[in-house]
Formats: sequence, C-alpha cells, structure tokens
Amino acid sequence: MKNFKWSRISLLGIAIVLLWLKTYITYKTSFDIKIENWKQEFILFINPLSFLLFVFGISLFMKEKNQKRYILITSFLVSVVLFANVVFYRFFNDFLTIPVLFQTSNMSDLGSSVNELLKFTDIFYFADVIILALIVFSKPKFVIQRKFSKVDRRAYFLIAVAIAFFNLGLAETERPQLLTRTFDREMLVKNIGTYNYHLYDAFLQSKSSAQRALADGSELVDIDNYINANYKKPNDELFGIAKNKNVILISLESTQSFVINETVNGQEITPFLNDFIKESYYFDNFYHQTAQGKTSDSEFIVENSLYPLSRGAVFFTHSGNEYTATPDILGNNGYYTAALHANNKSFWNRDIMYQSLGYDRFYSLPDYEVTAENSVGWGLKDIDFFEQSVQHLKEMPQPFYAKFITLTNHFPFELDEEDRFIEPYTSNNKTVNNYFPTVRYQDEALKLFIERLKAEGLYDDSIIVLYGDHYGISENHNKAMGEFLGEEVTPYVSTQLQRVPFIIHIPGQKGETISTVSGQMDVKPTILHLLGINTKNNIDFGSDLFSEDKLEFTVLRDGSFITKNNIYTRETCYDKGTGEPTDNSACEPYIEKAKNELEYSDKIIYGDLLRFYEDEEFRNSKTFGNEIKFDSN
Repeated sequence: MKNFKWSRISLLGIAIVLLWLKTYITYKTSFDIKIENWKQEFILFINPLSFLLFVFGISLFMKEKNQKRYILITSFLVSVVLFANVVFYRFFNDFLTIPVLFQTSNMSDLGSSVNELLKFTDIFYFADVIILALIVFSKPKFVIQRKFSKVDRRAYFLIAVAIAFFNLGLAETERPQLLTRTFDREMLVKNIGTYNYHLYDAFLQSKSSAQRALADGSELVDIDNYINANYKKPNDELFGIAKNKNVILISLESTQSFVINETVNGQEITPFLNDFIKESYYFDNFYHQTAQGKTSDSEFIVENSLYPLSRGAVFFTHSGNEYTATPDILGNNGYYTAALHANNKSFWNRDIMYQSLGYDRFYSLPDYEVTAENSVGWGLKDIDFFEQSVQHLKEMPQPFYAKFITLTNHFPFELDEEDRFIEPYTSNNKTVNNYFPTVRYQDEALKLFIERLKAEGLYDDSIIVLYGDHYGISENHNKAMGEFLGEEVTPYVSTQLQRVPFIIHIPGQKGETISTVSGQMDVKPTILHLLGINTKNNIDFGSDLFSEDKLEFTVLRDGSFITKNNIYTRETCYDKGTGEPTDNSACEPYIEKAKNELEYSDKIIYGDLLRFYEDEEFRNSKTFGNEIKFDSN
C-alpha cells in the first residue's frame, strides 16, 4: 500500500475530497433532505464518494498533462451538475431529470424567474474548481504527481466498487426496494447520491424509450379492465345539463386554495372569486396532481384524465402519442376547440402537443398585441390577455371549447406598482410577500373578463370552469407560510396546501360548496358528463365529481394520496381529524391502489398504448379479459 501514500496529497485526491465535502455541505445547506437517524446521515455523507472515485479514476490511465486537464474539467462539469440541481431545487423543491434537461427551449422564456433564483454567493459552489486551478498553475511542492501501476489501478477501482456496494447495501437496509420507488427522487438522492441518481435517471430514460417499441395492446387490456371495474355512474340529474353550451376553461396560474376567503393586511385576497363561488359549484377539497411539468402537467391531467410522468413533462417527452383528450372528443361532437395563451407557441412544446390533443386552433403570442406597457414578468398581463381574448371568442364557431392559460401570478410574482390592488404581505420572505398582490391582480382580471362575457352575450351560453394549475409557494418557503397560516407546516399541512381552487359555473344553477376529495384527474369526465357525453368506454382514471358513488381517493404524483379520513405522505398515515400520524393500517387498503394507478398510467404513456385503443382486436378482447395477445404491428 506504500504507493497509495502519495494519493493523500495528489491532485486526484484533493479533487475527490473537495468535491465530496462540497457535495455533502450542499446537501445540508441547499436541499431539504429529511434525516431521521444516524445511519441515514452516514449514508448521505458517503453516497457521493463511489461516483467521484470512478469518474476521477479514469484519469489514472492518462499522461500527466492530460490527467491534470481531465481532473480540472471533470471537477467543473460535476460542479455544474450539482449547481444546476441547487437552482432547480430553489423553486421546484425537486431534483433535475434528463427529460427536464431536454426542455431547454423553455429557458429563453424563464427570464426573471432564473435571475430571481441566482445569488452572488453561488460562486462558492465552484470554490473547489478555483482551488484546483490555482494548484495546477502554481504547482506547489506539497502536490505530488506520479504514474499508477496496473496493480495500483486495480486496487483503486476495487475500493471504488466496494464503497459503491457498501453504500447500496446500507441504503437497501434503510429503504428496501429503493430503486423501484423512482417517483421519490429525494429518497434516491438521499441514499445513492445526486450523481448516481443522474446515472440511474439516464438508465430510466433509455428504458422508457424502449418501452414504446416493445409495447403491444395486451397491456391495455388489464388497464381497461381495472378502469371498468372502478367506473362510477355519473349523476343522472346533472348529466347533459349543459348540453351544447360553450365551455370556457381557465387555468389559474400558481393559485392555491388557501387564498380563497382569506385576507392579507385586512383586505380580501380574492374578492371576486369569493363571490363567484356563491353562484357556482365550488370544490374545496380539490388537489393538483402535477409533477415536474407544472402548468403543462395540469393541462395534460385535466384533458386526458391520466397521471403526468414523475420525470420531465409529457408535453415534451411524449407529444407524438395518441390520446383521447377532451378537445378531440368534443371535436367529434360538434365543438370548435381552441387554446389561448399569450406566450411563444413552442413553450412547453404546446404547438406540437396541442395537435395531438385535438385542438382546432392555438391562439399564441402572434395573436396578441404585447408591449412593454401591458406586460410584466412572464408576458402579457392577465387583464389585457382576457380583454384581447374576447374578440377571439366572438369569432369562434359555437359551441366552442376554449382553454385560457393565465400568466401574471407566476414566480417570481412581479407586478407593477399601478397594478397592485393590495399591498404585499410582511414577512422576511420576498416570494411569499409578493404572491398575494399577484393573486389579487389575477382575481381582478377574472372579474373584468366575466363582465365582458356578460356584455358580449357569451356568459349565459357558456359553462365556466376555473382550476388552479399547481402550487405557487413551494416547501422552500414553509417558514413564512407557517407564519401566515399560524401553524407549523408539517408534511400533513404541506399536503393540504396542494389543494387548488376548482369552480364550475353553470347558467341557471345555484351555488354549492362540495367537499368531496377530488383532483385534476376528475375534470375531464365531469365536463363531458355535464355536456351529455358518455365516458363509459374511455381510458380515464378520474370520475364524475357529481357522482353519488364517487370514491373519495386522490393520488398525487409523488405517491401521496388523500382519502375521506386520512392523508398518506412520506410513508406516514395522518388522521385528517387531528392532523397527527396514525396507524398505517388506516391507509394500507389504498397504498397498492395508488401504486397501481400510477404504474398503469405510466404504461399508457411510455408505451403509447392508446394507439391500440381503436383496434378491432382490442375491442373484441374486452369480452375475454386479458387472455388475448396482440401483434405489435
């Protein structure tokens, strides 16, 4: 082992130790990774090491000059990966995946959001690279460089392999079936490390790409049988009550339910919505079910009644799939379908995905007059967006299905002084403070839009559906949120904060608040039933919200779920009556069901299984269960 003494002061050893320690410090300071015992802390500490040993060990096969260059470049690139995760985590409270990296076409539109997330102190994330560069160029005497023999290299990589297996074995004792629970990225990072997680993510990406090529219709039979077994008959009284009415669907950017009927600085945050829900159906126990795709995920769920992917956004990764989406179904039932969003048509790949969903028309940035005066943050202000959109509505053939995507209430929640209807909240958190004025501005925009619909004669001929697309305040701001709510934001409270508004206004119908546990998955069948369209044969994981038989069970993309009496999150079952942990037996009947639904939905997307749905062979197979096998051609 005498040949290894030099490694303690070699450039290789310095690079590994510096990056190892930096990664661990980043875990503790930049990520909110929950540690429950000393073993988890130890795993967190050692998990970067095996990857670093392998990736830097490649330099042992190089000549001295190339070795130095390789170590310096590798240290920089690995630091970039770590820093990219830090920036992404600051807003999304999540770790990067390969599909997200493919979404670089969105970066040009992120603008102020990215600037808000960057800090001057971020230079310290590259401190080790700077130190290594100084060592390379100054060549201090305490740094020794020499060649490795074959025996040395063999011993080095045996140690690296041993550490890798030790890490994985220890992780498996702490968290059995670790690598099969891929929807929980924090669990993976905590146990195998950021860098090994990205390698595993690359494996998953290649696996998902192969799934479509290998898929056949046989998998769809089991899924169809499951959905048929769980189908809930729609409400007879409301089925078809809005037949041939226009549908105006509005996505409320970053709007969470805690702002409804709430005040800040003594003023109502959503005065218009507070009144509008009194003459509408309001679902106060309705959850968003999005993942990394955020707004695009919400669109996908609402119009397909399928779960989004745990990694990336379906709008990017599977825009070429076959879908039986709401626009496509309504188009086949005499509706003109359009999406309206004053942003670049390629953002979130909407121009491609909307064709797959069956839209007739996409009104995007060129269809709006956008100036410096009428835009803020991410683009056209909501008031101007709705005002200009009214003319587009008037030109549409009726009945129409029109989806609106708002923008102003988007992180970092910027707003011009003249557009403030209430003052910011007062805490030490800028994001939380600025959130309330932008929500209030959105509320005012909705009020003016509804007034215009009435003035143009469109209000009484339309059902108006409003839904929050995803959270606005991430878990990174729990301290300030706890201050506003007047309680600690525990995992139970955090799950409750995933509730978003869902409102359905039907002309001539009285208002009613419905507290049934529900989610974005239920929007598609609910709208179709109100329009008198049968969904019995659809591949939907949602159900009619007005159904008397609806099961109170909503699954979130991270595997958490909500029932009438309990919330299950982070492998803990909570009693909704007390908000405290309870025996897991209360949640156990639903754990497998939640897992199955997520897996079934993933199979549909990864395998593009709905392309088989119209096949005569599949239709015939429904009578005989899953005994029939299919030719993939």
